[in-house]
Amino acid sequence: MTTDPTPPFRFGQVALVGRPNVGKSTLLNALIGAELSIVSPKPQTTRHRILGIATHEQSQIAFLDTPGLHLGGKRAMNRQLNRVARQVPEEADAIVHVIAAPRWTDEDEQVWNLVSRQEAPCLLAVNKIDRVSDKADLLPFVARITETRKYAGVHYLRATHGKGLKALLSDLVKLLPEAPAQYAEDDLTDRSERFLAAEMIREQLMLRLSEELPYATTVEIEHFEQVGKLSRIAAAIWVEREGQKAIVIGAGGAQLKAIGSQARRRMEKLFGNKVFLELWVKVRENWSDDDASLKQFGYTS
Repeated sequence: MTTDPTPPFRFGQVALVGRPNVGKSTLLNALIGAELSIVSPKPQTTRHRILGIATHEQSQIAFLDTPGLHLGGKRAMNRQLNRVARQVPEEADAIVHVIAAPRWTDEDEQVWNLVSRQEAPCLLAVNKIDRVSDKADLLPFVARITETRKYAGVHYLRATHGKGLKALLSDLVKLLPEAPAQYAEDDLTDRSERFLAAEMIREQLMLRLSEELPYATTVEIEHFEQVGKLSRIAAAIWVEREGQKAIVIGAGGAQLKAIGSQARRRMEKLFGNKVFLELWVKVRENWSDDDASLKQFGYTS
């Protein structure tokens, strides 16, 4: 009696791409089992290439979360986000094109035009299927998409609840090359705690502030020190006008205090230790349309 040989170990990079606000960051977090990439209901929450690592018995996948590829937007920041979104698929062994059911927009088409030029196979992930009241509508919707666009497979997801992830992971592993793991088994990302701290502060700005203001804000970590089991962090929130500074601070400093309190809790959960966080707000006019400022704040290499 013979036994099946152990399947070969596989490693590869998988790019998660899509237009803004389709749930790429939520999907990344669900796939790696940790709240790594920041999430908010607002488009363009993700501004960086975020690597999240999922290690299993016979595979390790380095997922690359990307900013949403979007039309319009003429500021330097918008151009930089699109550059990152276009570059990442070129690094990938496989691609997941995430869309939000039941819509296919011009921006979705722009993403397809990008991934169709890559050699890496691409899966279509139809996310937010809970928003479709009659699930029978999903099949003709996807049939119209795939009639002229050749994907390596289609998956239906509700990333917020982990639905559809097991089948997606199974298909992705089959697309990856045979190779040893490139990261330690307990690694979640290649990003530093300093970077992640800035992102978690910015997440609260996205969640708590009015519709347009978050896009005029960024976060710079000015001091990060580990003292035993305590992280001492000082961060500046940059805005573009004095009036925005007053909004971020809030009446009697209440808004800034709430932002800091929630961000600190997120950091303590992810870092696994106590955090002492200091925040203040600074003004730099039109920083998001200034290449030198973008470089200082870590948006360009």
